[in-house]
This record gives sequence, structure tokens and C-alpha cells, in this order.
Amino acid sequence: MGISISALAWEQAAFIRNQLENIEQALHPSVTEDEELIRRALFAIRNKSVNLERYVPATTTLYASVQDVRLTHVTVNFRNSEINCDCPQEPWCRHKVSVILALFQYIDSVQDWAAKWRTKKSLNLHMLASTRTPENWLAMVNEVMAHLVPEGRLIEKHLLASTVDNIHGKLRKHLPFEREWQPIYNLFMEIAILNKLWQNVNFERGGNSFGTDYFEYFFDRRFEVIQNTIHELSGKSRLFATDPFFDALQVLVREFLLEKERYIGRRLNIYLLFWDTVFIEKRRAEEELAILQGYEQSEISEDVPLSTVFNLFHILLKDFDSLKQNLENIAPDQMNVYFGLAKFAHSRNDEIATDAILKAMLPLLNEYINGYLVPSQRQMYVRRIHQLYDNIPLSEHEEMMLYSAFGSYGVQPYSHYLLKEKRYGEWVALHQLYPSSISYLETCGLKEVIEEAPEMTLPLYHYYALEEVNQKSRMNYKQAVRIWKMMKSASKKCGKTNFWADYIQTVREQYKRLRALQEELEKGNLLV
Repeated sequence: MGISISALAWEQAAFIRNQLENIEQALHPSVTEDEELIRRALFAIRNKSVNLERYVPATTTLYASVQDVRLTHVTVNFRNSEINCDCPQEPWCRHKVSVILALFQYIDSVQDWAAKWRTKKSLNLHMLASTRTPENWLAMVNEVMAHLVPEGRLIEKHLLASTVDNIHGKLRKHLPFEREWQPIYNLFMEIAILNKLWQNVNFERGGNSFGTDYFEYFFDRRFEVIQNTIHELSGKSRLFATDPFFDALQVLVREFLLEKERYIGRRLNIYLLFWDTVFIEKRRAEEELAILQGYEQSEISEDVPLSTVFNLFHILLKDFDSLKQNLENIAPDQMNVYFGLAKFAHSRNDEIATDAILKAMLPLLNEYINGYLVPSQRQMYVRRIHQLYDNIPLSEHEEMMLYSAFGSYGVQPYSHYLLKEKRYGEWVALHQLYPSSISYLETCGLKEVIEEAPEMTLPLYHYYALEEVNQKSRMNYKQAVRIWKMMKSASKKCGKTNFWADYIQTVREQYKRLRALQEELEKGNLLV
């Protein structure tokens, strides 16, 4: 080996202690399986089943074996801080733990470490899970998270997903055996963990803070899991015994909306999702509205538009008078919330509420799109909001207000509106105002304009052909010829063959010094 085990242990003391900290964080004495894993690792050391075979200084790699049910091999690479075992258990198995403890015994007391680790056992998760109550389930979440995410600790962004997976992994070991209980258990744990985790997230920028996009991605993935779990739950009949758990979920979801800070749109999406799919009783909606009306704005987070949340229940309870009265006070900074309410009303096929909300939003759309959204978000927002407006009747004035608010981000939907109204001249003018490409024109209905008013398309073809010519390359000349062929066809369709002959002859004369273009014109048979 070239170095004694004792010398190696002292040399790598920092690495060994760091790995023990990782073990302490990953394994909890309240989890029966974790306690058994540590017990068997300690047994392997006492039974002298751990053999530290050889150390290679050149690669700083220690090779060890553990005599278990079968002989298992463990390698420790100190330089890369890697521990590998040929058994399938991840991330920590009893073999890895026993090797680390075998090294630790040369620098400190393994017995003292084990005793200290066991003192963290305050509750028995198995016993809690055996008595099925919302309070016990919450206690299980608190116990696991108190160990993995101690109070006051802010989670590094690269550890968030793995930390949550670790928490779910420990709680999943106590998943009820009965299939009808499994979705409610999974849903309860998702909301309870997300609710408690929020206080450990560092939303500030800089240093070890979360990047906004990273956190949004993480949250959206959890939202998808919640959606799928709710879908699974909605397909099963509810047991009378689950009523207390739904009552507890109602409280958790309310706390998540009212008491947390940041990302109000996403918090509201969670709230809407539950009240759309999970909490379906009219009695429960009436009770929730009464509870919310009992809150003062000072008692909740500053970013929660409480009066706006009331509208959710006005929709559920079909109190359209109260809804319309609240909509009179809508402000531009609340547009994202009202967009969610409009989607909610539409998903419930509530035409009256959808119509009222969208028309209340209409005068503020221009200010919101151009003043509150960053440019990268505008195209997607316009596409999504237009899908909602497509479902309600609008007057001509309202249509113009809508597309005016969209501006350049709504060229495609406005194009289809103009085609529907057979306003082909305005369609062409729109695409002259916001030039793009021939392929984009086709997605906006170019073929229909050619069929109905081909003479209107000639200025567009002329513009795009000259744009290609001005690039002054053979490939662009070929593309210009393709466009001119379309223009030639449109000219014949509207009976302007003489115009076409004069036009293409003028082009040939204007660009007579561009030999490559002249050759492409000859090949394209445009001069005939």
C-alpha cells in the first residue's frame, strides 16, 4: 500500500468528515430503512468484514471490499471525491458507509458518531404512518425536512431538485398499501413539502441565490407532478375516511397562496388547480370564500390580490353581479392573474364569466404587453391570450382594440381576422408595415389572398424579390426568381400579363450589370 491506513485516514480527514456529514444529511434515524442501513454498516466494522485492501497514491484511490451476503467491492477516489460500489443501491449503501466509518475509526470514535446520529431520532415515521391522520402526515414531512433542510438553511440552486427527490424518497417508503389511498398521500406530500420548502429558498440574486429561470423550471416540473396526481385522484371514488385529508389540503393550499411570497402567478395556478378539480363541493367553496373575506390585506403577503381571488369563487358560485363589480377595478399589474381566471372560467365552459373577464382586460392589454412583459415573453403571451379571445364574440371596435394592442406580435391572428372579413387590401398593407418572409406570409393566409384578390399580392412579391436581389448572392438571386415566378402566376390570374411583361423587362434593364441575376432570369423562363 505504501502508506499506513492510519496515516491515510489522517491525511484525508477533511474528506472523511465531509462524507459523514453527507451521510448524516441523507440518512435519518427516524426512517426504519436508514436506521437498519447504519446498524448493518456498524455490524460490518465490529465483525471485521471491511477490508481496506490497497491504496494507489498516483491516483489517490483506495480499494476496499466488504464481506456481506456476497463479497462487495468499494473504491474511494479522494482526488475526485467519488465513492463507488458494485452493488445497485444509490446513493448510499451499507458498504460505502462501512468503508467511510472504517476510515473514521482511525481519527475519532465511531461509537460516539453513531450515538450522536441516533439522538436525532425524535419521531418514528413508521409509527406515524401506521395511524392515518393529517396531523401525522404533516409530522412526517416536518420530521424528514427538519433533518434534510434545517431551519434557517438556504438551499443551493443545484441541490434543490435532488433535495426534494430525497425528501420524497424517504416519505415514499411509507406510501399506503391500498391503491385508493396512494394518490391522496402523494398529493398531500407534494403540497406539504412545497409549502414548507418555500421558506428555505433563497430568491435573491447574486452569490448562491437562485436564478429565476432555474427556479421557474423546478416549480413547473413539480406543478406537472401535482397535475398528474390530481388527474389520477379524480378518476377514483373518494372514501369517507379521506374527508379530513381534503380539509387539511384546503388549509395547506390556502396558506401556500396567502402566506408565501414571490411568484404569485404560479401560486395562484396551484390554488386554481385545486379549486377546479379537487375541491368540487359548493359547500366547501362557500366556506372558503367566507374565510377569505375574513382576512385583512395586512394579514397576508403583499403580492396577494385578495379582492381578485374573490373572483374565483364568484365564478364557482356563479355570482356574476359580484364578479362584474370587481372587474371594474382591474389594474394592469393584475393582468397575469386575470388571464389565469379567464382560462379557469373557460375550462369550466362558463361563457358569461369568460366574456366578462376578457372584455374587462381588453382596454389594458396594450399597456400590459408593452409595459409589463419583456420582449421575449410577448409573442407567446399574444398567442395564448388570442386563443381565449377566439372563444368570445367581439364587436368590430373591440376587435380593432385587441389587434392594436397586439401590435407586431399579433400579425398572424390579425391577418386571419382580416381574411375572415375579406379585407384583402388591409391584409397586404399589414404585411407591408411588418415585413417578414414569403414562408411566413403563407402561414398568414397568402394562398387565400391569391385566390380571392391576386392583384393585391403583386406589391408584396415585388418587395420580397428586391430584398433578395439586394443581398447580391447567387442563392438569393435564385430565391428572387422563385418569388417572381409566384408574381408571374398571380399576374396571369388577375389578367395583368401586359403589366408583367413590362415589369420583368424593367427589372432586367435595371439590373443588367448583375450577370448572375441575368443568368437566373434566363433559367427561370421569366422573360418570355
